[in-house]
Amino acid sequence: MTAAGRAKSAVKSGAKRLLERAGFHLVRSTTPRGGVNDFIPFEPTMRAARAAGLSVGDYIDEVMNGTPGATQSTVDELRTLGVFAAEPDTVLEIGPGSGRYLEKTLKECSPGRYEIYETAAPWASYLVETFGVVARPVTGFSLDATPDNSVDLVQAHKVFNTLTFLGSCRYFFEMARVTRPGGWIVFDVMTETCLDPEAMRVWATKGGAGHDSFPAAMPLRACVDLFGTLGCTLEAGFPAPLGVASTEVLVFRKTA
Repeated sequence: MTAAGRAKSAVKSGAKRLLERAGFHLVRSTTPRGGVNDFIPFEPTMRAARAAGLSVGDYIDEVMNGTPGATQSTVDELRTLGVFAAEPDTVLEIGPGSGRYLEKTLKECSPGRYEIYETAAPWASYLVETFGVVARPVTGFSLDATPDNSVDLVQAHKVFNTLTFLGSCRYFFEMARVTRPGGWIVFDVMTETCLDPEAMRVWATKGGAGHDSFPAAMPLRACVDLFGTLGCTLEAGFPAPLGVASTEVLVFRKTA
């Protein structure tokens, strides 16, 4: 093992010991996690992150999901694509959850207003208190507290693979509505590029309880064509890890 490998192993072992002292017992599993009834709990996650000496986002990536650096790699790719180059003044995020993408977004830009639509009240309160974001009321699949053409960057990460097809579509219409001309729309979906036969086999046979509707597939062409009718152009797409497989991050620009 290399020196870097030994160091990484030592960090993981230390984190595991700290978690066990805090009352958590970690076991390796090949079963995909994150079914629609398996939301990340607030208090246990906060305690475990503190015990591991990690930020909440890094704890979720490294320990819970087993994909260290996954969130940062997505944000790095968005930076390369120029999403943050114009310093968006208004950002809106659907389903920020623990705020792991929110936190890293705020390190890339300093918006005057950051709106969130989050259904988990403890996480929403934590994000408001910690980052000074504005929590909007969640009513169905609507962003109705946000005016038309008012947002520079609308994003949603690890959200639409947990929703029904029509639920996602309803959000798509709303995302296009609130985005300013020239603004960005960023989200990930499980397209056909993420569903090779082996990935389908793993999801189908090892998904376990709570995974009947997760992951939810979204045809890429249907998605691109819909946004095209809403004045938005696909600028780029790239893969991001999701459990045992991957999801595809789509980056749109509103042109009209």
